[in-house]
Amino acid sequence: MVFNEKPAVDVTLIVCTFNRARDLHELLETAVVQETGGEFTYEVLVVDNNSTDETREVVEHFISAGPASVRYLFEAKQGKSHALNTGLKAAQGHIYTIVDDDFILPSSWVLNIYRAFRLHPEVSFIGGKVLPLWQEDPPPWLTREHWSAIAMADYGEEEFYTDADHQICLLACSFRTADVKAAGGYRPELGVTSGQIGGTEDIDLLQRLWQSGRKGIYLPHIWFHHKVTADRGTKQYHRRWHQEHGVFYAVMREKEFESSSARFFDVPAHVYRQAVRNAAALIKHSLLGKSDQAFDREIELRFLLGFMRKRYQDFRATGSSSAVREVATMCRFLLKRNST
Repeated sequence: MVFNEKPAVDVTLIVCTFNRARDLHELLETAVVQETGGEFTYEVLVVDNNSTDETREVVEHFISAGPASVRYLFEAKQGKSHALNTGLKAAQGHIYTIVDDDFILPSSWVLNIYRAFRLHPEVSFIGGKVLPLWQEDPPPWLTREHWSAIAMADYGEEEFYTDADHQICLLACSFRTADVKAAGGYRPELGVTSGQIGGTEDIDLLQRLWQSGRKGIYLPHIWFHHKVTADRGTKQYHRRWHQEHGVFYAVMREKEFESSSARFFDVPAHVYRQAVRNAAALIKHSLLGKSDQAFDREIELRFLLGFMRKRYQDFRATGSSSAVREVATMCRFLLKRNST
């Protein structure tokens, strides 16, 4: 069901949400008061991904309060990519921006995005800083090197382009709607569903845009805050995120990562080598009492093990080759490498 149909606007904020009514309320409070300077119009499109809490009531409150253009869509098919595709299809703006329900937006955020697209007609997407809004003080080990697992990004104060030759994954991007539709939207199998983390639907989309010859730009003056709850500051969460990220990466089949001299059980040979190196480094740092370095190697190893586990599962499901044959092929490969 769709509420408050509006004529076409310049910018659509797509908010995909699932059972976070309180966070959604705080986000919408900042989304509906965006400055426009009289230069553009915008809408806030909330895609309720099968919530069972007060999500709909929260959105209806903002719809009735007006005057901002807020719309509500319900997507029963669980998964962020499904919700994103529903929002993309319904978006009325020629520009859209992804807004998670736990963002807090500065009042000039959309205005800066709109002006950036006008200033840079050569780009298909724009990204900036995603800064943490800690709900509790972070532990000392949670440095910027660990920000990917909590969806934060700060690439400094210099703007730069990102394209096929300079593949930097910008987070929470804003896009030219037509370009994303031309690229095919979001792959459903790469988006997280209830209870999952570590999805790769955003990375996959950027890669398809790059492969089509399009590019983006990083602009440091475009920023917002992203809430970081206490559970995301635990090593348990980061272990799980990296392992599940590896699973999604196996499904994504990123071209450069898949390139290797050989494959066993449909796993590129370099993945085995990296796993062995990380396991050895993990043991070494653990024995030396270097807990931070050991943890860094552990989460890299968990990513690789998640990748390998998914490939083994898919390999068994297809029945394309016997396990004995794969092991024999691996042994011949190793013997050949050692003899050269």
